[in-house]
Amino acid sequence: MELRHLRYFVALAECLSFTRAAERVHVTQSTLSHQIRQLEEELGHDLFDRIGKRVVLTEAGETFLAYAAKALREVDQGLSDLSRSAEALSGEVRIGATGTFNIEFVPECLALFLQRNPTVKVSVEELSGDVIAQKLIDASLDVGIAYQPADAQRLWFEPLYTEEMVLVVGATHPLAQRKRVRMAELHRQSLVLLPHAFTTRGMLDHCFRTSGAEPVVAAEMNTIAPMIGLVARTQLAAIVSSHAVTPQADVRIIPLESPTPVRTPGLLWKRDAKQPAAVRSFAACIRKLALGKSLRAAA
Repeated sequence: MELRHLRYFVALAECLSFTRAAERVHVTQSTLSHQIRQLEEELGHDLFDRIGKRVVLTEAGETFLAYAAKALREVDQGLSDLSRSAEALSGEVRIGATGTFNIEFVPECLALFLQRNPTVKVSVEELSGDVIAQKLIDASLDVGIAYQPADAQRLWFEPLYTEEMVLVVGATHPLAQRKRVRMAELHRQSLVLLPHAFTTRGMLDHCFRTSGAEPVVAAEMNTIAPMIGLVARTQLAAIVSSHAVTPQADVRIIPLESPTPVRTPGLLWKRDAKQPAAVRSFAACIRKLALGKSLRAAA
């Protein structure tokens, strides 16, 4: 079944005349008749009764018409949206992101997005995952970049990639020269971690319990950059996303294992919310960058 079959069928169903329907879809009557017969053979039902020069819908035709007309409306709407997306986008995109993504991921995406769409206004808020979820539900944000939400009934989570957590220590820390560190080795180690309100903290606490480690949480901070700054100046260690820290002279980045803490960031949407073209375009940028990160991680 091809799209033209549906267009010919709906035209004939609305005109109930081969002559007028053929004129509407710009084909000959014989071509229209042949295409309708092909459709009927494929469906295994007569869609029209031909009574002399008159044409009437059969019961099967009446049933199929509602679905065919809906399908054509959806296709035409998609074509219209594609046409508009090729033009300059406008409007506003309101983004909520957790701190990890505001360090590099969101700025990289925004640079690409604004280069292509200079007339779109973008606002970004750095928030905790719970606040992002609530603002999406309240419709004060369009899209979130965070982790799996607790409210799966009202929010849709679209996974982007999987990221590993790493240990970050100062250059003079006893573990600074290690190539890998097991989670059990963090027993009684002094750490700076995210507060318990963060999903990541709960995941790390589970990893500690699994490995039998009980670290000393000397400090809690709710943003990554100050955590790294504190690590560089003390003998504390931190556990952060591998994407949240870049190599520096005063810190060392060490992979963790047994187990390796991992988490899956993604896009958050309010279920059933209609997304404007600018928001969909921004989400496409996010997916493209996330794919690049996944491919680099797998290489």
